Amino acid sequence: MRPNRGHRVGGALVVAALLASPLLMDCGKKGMGGMPGADKLPGGGALPGACPANIADANALMEANFGLQGELEGKVKAALAAGADLQQIAGDVEAEVTTACANLAKDLGASDADLKPASDGPGKKAEAACNAAVKFVGEAKAKAKGALKVEVKPPRCSASMNAVADCAGKCDATVKPGEAKVQCEGGKVSGECSGKCEGECDVQAGAKCEGSCNGECSGECSADISGKCDGTCDGKCDGKDSKGKCAGQCDGKCKGNAKANCSGTCKGTCSAACTVQAKGECKGECSGNCSVEMKEPKCSGEVKPPQMSAECKAHCNASVNAKAECKPASVVAKVEGSADAQASMKLQSAVVKDLPAILKVSMGMKGKLESVVGEVKTSLEGAEAAVKGGGDAALKVGACFAGSLKAEADAAVSINVSVKASASASASAGAGG
Repeated sequence: MRPNRGHRVGGALVVAALLASPLLMDCGKKGMGGMPGADKLPGGGALPGACPANIADANALMEANFGLQGELEGKVKAALAAGADLQQIAGDVEAEVTTACANLAKDLGASDADLKPASDGPGKKAEAACNAAVKFVGEAKAKAKGALKVEVKPPRCSASMNAVADCAGKCDATVKPGEAKVQCEGGKVSGECSGKCEGECDVQAGAKCEGSCNGECSGECSADISGKCDGTCDGKCDGKDSKGKCAGQCDGKCKGNAKANCSGTCKGTCSAACTVQAKGECKGECSGNCSVEMKEPKCSGEVKPPQMSAECKAHCNASVNAKAECKPASVVAKVEGSADAQASMKLQSAVVKDLPAILKVSMGMKGKLESVVGEVKTSLEGAEAAVKGGGDAALKVGACFAGSLKAEADAAVSINVSVKASASASASAGAGG
């Protein structure tokens, strides 16, 4: 299967069946006249013109009844749902970056107090954690008194093509459920191939690997490693030049059995990512061409949905990219010319262990996040402009947009701060910004 080949996948059209009522409620109010539940209809539906109490719930927004007509109703739902999706993404990204940077900082000696943000605000937790990581990486470099060299194979983040097609069928009435055609552009299609795979086959972690192992390898590793080598170590052994047996930490090439972080050819068990060139059966995930239709196809580039409204496109892209799966980066670190072997090993170990999680955002998700932020902002502003002058129901929905636009702006700031913080930490650890 070529990477730009289209896919027809299933999806059910969701029709909101809500009872009609002449009452119009203000956005966000939990009741009329202080009466709990007065903004809800029997069976749980919202009154026409009412906003769900939680504007960060995309599902509730898609099922709401805003009392508008036809296409305009759909535009409003999709735009507000996209805003909710972005809030979810912002929270997830900040949490991931905060945890990843905190782990790196703590592994180099930081305390919880070092990670505390000076002020509250969007992205501030991630910023504080990554600032701490930068500080402690710098101190570790100074203590090791050597040059930190890092080799990175970037992460690969892929979005589900089925999920985009399914979302399109539910969001836009012009897209027939089950017939939504999506394409992958600027990346690779990967998935389960029950036929002949031509391309790369990613073998499951822990399986026998006779290819490129990016992670911990137990077996013969003929490329650069950082770890224990039971054979001949060609490089540095505990910080000293070596071309023979090494009873400690080998940084170089292991010509015997290795148990180490390896980025290169491995013949043994690989507990992380193992990639082999496939020209036949693939007992794993196939990236490239498959002689039959792939199951659960994912795209590492841009998933191009069928023709649909800009608001639905923003909602579907945001909701699917929020659940993107990322193949972790592989990292090999060395400290060259170190005067302190123990300090250099501590630094190398922390970078190899913690940097991949930071690179997921700074390298893997950065471009996708920037694209989603722009699409969501445009869709919200466009839908808000479209409802102006639309009568009483439009006035009520206007209050909904005010809250959503404020939340979208905060989410955009949070994502921007988190991405920049992750890039700063990546650069300090030798992986570039």
